[in-house]
Amino acid sequence: MIKITVDDNEIETEENISILQACLNNGIYIPNLCYMSDMKEPPGACRLCFVEVEGFSQPVPSCIIKVKEGMIIKTDTEQVKKLQRTAFELLLSVHNVDCKNCPANGKCELQRIAKFLHFGLKLKKLDAIERDVKSDDSHPYLEYHPDKCVLCGKCVFVCQRKNGRPLLAFAGRGLDTIISFFGSDEDAKGLCKNCSLCVDICPVGAITKKLTVAA
Repeated sequence: MIKITVDDNEIETEENISILQACLNNGIYIPNLCYMSDMKEPPGACRLCFVEVEGFSQPVPSCIIKVKEGMIIKTDTEQVKKLQRTAFELLLSVHNVDCKNCPANGKCELQRIAKFLHFGLKLKKLDAIERDVKSDDSHPYLEYHPDKCVLCGKCVFVCQRKNGRPLLAFAGRGLDTIISFFGSDEDAKGLCKNCSLCVDICPVGAITKKLTVAA
């Protein structure tokens, strides 16, 4: 175990883990969407988990920096909060906010982050970006709603970890990026019928089970 200081409080933590994991293990919440502790190379894609670390000239993503003995970390500075709120609003600008009709309502990570940042789920500085995306119901057991997806990649990761190969993948570029199903129907019927890992791991309800499924 090593000792680090977070927001002027000294804590003990395991070695060789990320700042984000060390903080979460000690009950210190840092907003995040794409991080999973067993990822060898966290993508750092959501840009929400910034912290300030003594010795670094700029805030850094806490998911990709590992703790070191004596490290001094700030999670709640004005610069950190500004970066987090900016990243969060960018996510909201392409997100269909319809909490009342969303299956993730009440357990949505965006709702948790909004509450933590005192931001709300309505845009303040940016305009909503209209995307020409439609729900994909081509899978025999699942539906994908790209207007809700935050592209965290967790569904891809857990699918690959279980099956040795993912049946989901990123497709497209820029604002047109989505998660795409691939593989044959037989793959889906054999591997997906009794599995809901991608549904369970999704932080925003972008992947859901079909109410009626193919035989």
